[in-house]
Amino acid sequence: MPGKQRYNRYEKARILGARALQVSYGAPVLIETDQTEPILIAAEEYDAGALPFTVRRGRGDE
Repeated sequence: MPGKQRYNRYEKARILGARALQVSYGAPVLIETDQTEPILIAAEEYDAGALPFTVRRGRGDE
């Protein structure tokens, strides 16, 4: 699946937590949503593929 990185559950949790924190501090929401809770907004953004996060792994996992 070139061009699209898959994340394990720990990476996903870290991404969602970091994004929810950004939203709670006033970062612009990247998608149209009716949600008001930052974690739910982050989850919708993740599902929509709208998050500009990447995960850098150790050697051999690239």
